[in-house]
Amino acid sequence: MARRTTSSSTGTSPSPRNRTPQPLPRRRRTFGDFVKALGAFVALLVLLVGVPGALAVGVGWPLPHGAPRMDWLQREISVSTFVNALTVIVWFAWAQFTACVLVEVKAALSGVGMPGRVPGAGPSQLLARQLVAALLLVGAAAASFTPGLSQLGQSLEGNQHGSVAAAQQTPGLFAQQQEQAASSAAALAEQAADAADAAAHADGAGATEHGDTKYYRIQPPEGRHHDSLWEVAQRHLGDGRRYKEIYQLNKDRTQPDGSKLSEASLIRPGWILEMPGDAHGGELVEMPDAAPEVSQQVQQQIHDYAKTGDQQRGGAANRQNEQGDRDTAHIHVPRQRPAGEHEAGGRERHEPAAEAAQASQGAEDGGFTFGLPEALVGAPLLAAGLLGALGRRRRQALWQSALGAVGGRRGMEPPVPTGSAADAQDALLVGADPEGVRLLDLSLRGLATALAAESRPLPTVYAAWLGGNGDLHLQLAQPAGKPPTPWQLGQDQTFWMLARADAEQYEEVDTAAPYPGLVSLGTMDDSRLLLNLEAVPGIVSLSGSAADRAGVFASVAAELATNGWSDRMTITLVGFGEDLTPLAPNRLRHLDDVEALVETMEAETRQRRGALGAAGHDSVLTGRTGPAQHTRWAPHLVLLATEPSAEDAVTLAELAADAGRLGIGYLVGTESGDLPGAAWEMEITGEGKLLAPLLGLELDAQLLPVAQQRAVVDLFVEADPERDPDGPTTTPPFLVDISEQGRPAVYARLVGSYEIIGLEAPDGERSPLLHEALALLLLHREGVHPRVLSAALWPRGVTEDVRDALVERLRGWLGADPDGTPRLGTDEAGRLTLAKSVVSDLDVLRSLYHEATQGKGVDSRVVRGRLLTDALVLVRGPLLADRPQGRYGWLTHEIIDAQLPLLVADIGLALSAFHLEKDRAEKAIEALNASMNSAPRDERLWNELLRATHATGDTDRLKRLAADLVTRSGARGLPPRTEALLDELLPAWRTDGAAVG
Repeated sequence: MARRTTSSSTGTSPSPRNRTPQPLPRRRRTFGDFVKALGAFVALLVLLVGVPGALAVGVGWPLPHGAPRMDWLQREISVSTFVNALTVIVWFAWAQFTACVLVEVKAALSGVGMPGRVPGAGPSQLLARQLVAALLLVGAAAASFTPGLSQLGQSLEGNQHGSVAAAQQTPGLFAQQQEQAASSAAALAEQAADAADAAAHADGAGATEHGDTKYYRIQPPEGRHHDSLWEVAQRHLGDGRRYKEIYQLNKDRTQPDGSKLSEASLIRPGWILEMPGDAHGGELVEMPDAAPEVSQQVQQQIHDYAKTGDQQRGGAANRQNEQGDRDTAHIHVPRQRPAGEHEAGGRERHEPAAEAAQASQGAEDGGFTFGLPEALVGAPLLAAGLLGALGRRRRQALWQSALGAVGGRRGMEPPVPTGSAADAQDALLVGADPEGVRLLDLSLRGLATALAAESRPLPTVYAAWLGGNGDLHLQLAQPAGKPPTPWQLGQDQTFWMLARADAEQYEEVDTAAPYPGLVSLGTMDDSRLLLNLEAVPGIVSLSGSAADRAGVFASVAAELATNGWSDRMTITLVGFGEDLTPLAPNRLRHLDDVEALVETMEAETRQRRGALGAAGHDSVLTGRTGPAQHTRWAPHLVLLATEPSAEDAVTLAELAADAGRLGIGYLVGTESGDLPGAAWEMEITGEGKLLAPLLGLELDAQLLPVAQQRAVVDLFVEADPERDPDGPTTTPPFLVDISEQGRPAVYARLVGSYEIIGLEAPDGERSPLLHEALALLLLHREGVHPRVLSAALWPRGVTEDVRDALVERLRGWLGADPDGTPRLGTDEAGRLTLAKSVVSDLDVLRSLYHEATQGKGVDSRVVRGRLLTDALVLVRGPLLADRPQGRYGWLTHEIIDAQLPLLVADIGLALSAFHLEKDRAEKAIEALNASMNSAPRDERLWNELLRATHATGDTDRLKRLAADLVTRSGARGLPPRTEALLDELLPAWRTDGAAVG
């Protein structure tokens, strides 16, 4: 075998003979260690043997000697009964503590993995861990068995000393999770001294040309800290980025356990690594012939491993020269199931990426002259989150306007977006995949529930892949055993896979979101990657031009702020995104500079460490599967768009070294691409590619460019209820001529069961699609983009020719007006619009109310009463009451479900006031009851019903109504306004209501 030489303490000339091995120096035990061990032994002896012995001798058998009888329940509780009950509790506590000791001893002796968790034994297991660790401190192999022995008795916070060296952790999604908590300050100082000494004695290129071959044996994990090539290179080569040299020397060589190193990020305890010639430090073992300090077994393993190097040396050297930096740790795109397998239903799956590829085409063959923003069309999860948040904002504006309208006019219609905002809204409607978001959320929460039921912790997940066939693949930091049903193992032990068909069987569960930090980065080979920012063992850096980085940062911030698979989180934006806060004011927080960020994160890091220590959790993941509150372990994700100074970068690296355990993630922008403490390095190119060579990634990046960002923000700003004190506009989008001369050619009833008057029934097979398309157009008199129409009718995707054929069929079915104008036309922007001769009952309902309150009814009381009565007669039930199951899914994006009940309530209130003006209380009650059929929870209707009933003078009737209202309110109780009204109308309603009930 070719020898590698380096300068050493014994000289600089090469030697053909093998050197005496230099084993890892062992920590000398002190007298204090023996005292600790003796104390731990005595404590364990007392707790494990003394306690049960004392109970057996002092109390005896605490349980009854016979079967329980009913008369026992009537006996007085004596002192002996109380003592026996207390004894049983102590026995249970002793059994739990004994189990904790056995679990800790097993984990300590095996030296692999984390100890198992004993259910409900947080403090007991912590005590057992400390006692077992102290006892093993004087053992021959204690340093390998027990993590952080020197830190026993110290607080968790006291052990969190970060360093840039430790923050430069393993790059790669297969890497073992790296944590700083178990490292001591003395060990870090020793490593720094070794690196400085090596740098002082190195002499250019000659540093790699002297000395014998050295080897390193991967150490067992210390607590949750696992060894990695990056840290080995950092300690023994002075630069973590030289891990690639170690990888090249050992790639594909057979290890003692029979496996091979095929990924730079996947190494196991007990493996042997050949090191570069300039490696230094006490943990290295030089090529041994006779090594008394190293066991015979380890000597033999190193000899056998050296032979594999002799066999592969030439080829490995050539590969290293040819591939260089390209052969690094890779993320594998999960293997997909064959297309169509487990696919339910006959409708094609929606492929937003395919839609995005067509967005820039000017569709002139179909008569349409423009496309939609590709960035939004091709981001289904981001679009779904934004669309859902926008709908909630618009509903909030309606409700706030309704509650604030006391005796005044109130608008029902949010502003109709125009220009780029309209295009952005259409792109969201086309690209959104709300069903995918729903299944992702159900799948993750279902997994957390299943693991909690088995008393298993959540595995650390670095990424999730959404396959083109709808399957979900979770990429784990390390193997975590067999996943719970219906999850399956994927292509290897670090992939858990859930088929879409199985995900659809999940039901909603009341559990915390396990991985709220997942965020989309882009697509690769028809799979979408979601990176779990809060689990990254350090900082994620992003390099590239400022404009390209801004697109990535905006996309990440917008999706995190509105995603549907998180309960809540805090997203701190620094150096960008001040205009993004309207998307989610409760989640997004903007800081002015890095100094404010460092101050904020130092305080939060201390707080989270203390909270985890007090709760007895290893990480936020173990807290989320236990009895912790949903809001206690919510993630905090920091997005820093500007490159920090060298000093600030070091501080952030130290904070981020322990961030993965605390649920804090860092995404930091950099101009140079060289950021201290960056665990994963990514680059965004001008062509929209997101590159991460160390991770083996080349994604089509998900971006939110400045133009689309502004358009989306405009949608939210226009919908903000605080922006306009008058709320939504009072004028409907489409007014109907309600006179006899305005009789429409086509009349559709949407409020209640769906009926169409004035058209022949279409072909039976195509009738459902035509009816659904017409309903969508009737609800959007401003026009519907053809791609929005196709996305609504075929949410899993459809070709343009099928869509265009439906549009032509719909145009033929609707026909033309007497002047020859088609009733289905296209406006200047290319959107499909209906002629004024095609009307729905919802249009008539809005027009009647508008005319009664702002038109002719203002000056004529008789006209107002007639118009309001006619409007209320049109209300036959909820919107599209008999729509078939599985269709009209696009209604989830609409706010008509909030508009219609409010409109009906407004009509009922106006008609009630009309009747009460003439003391017709019974007519007013009749109008209010009719409105309650569509708006049963509207507080305003109930309050007005109380007033109308009080106007009848029937006290008993008022008491019954008050009791019914109290019953309906349930545990939440009556709203404050209703309580105040009852106090005025029926002062004794609290006691009388209870009596009536």
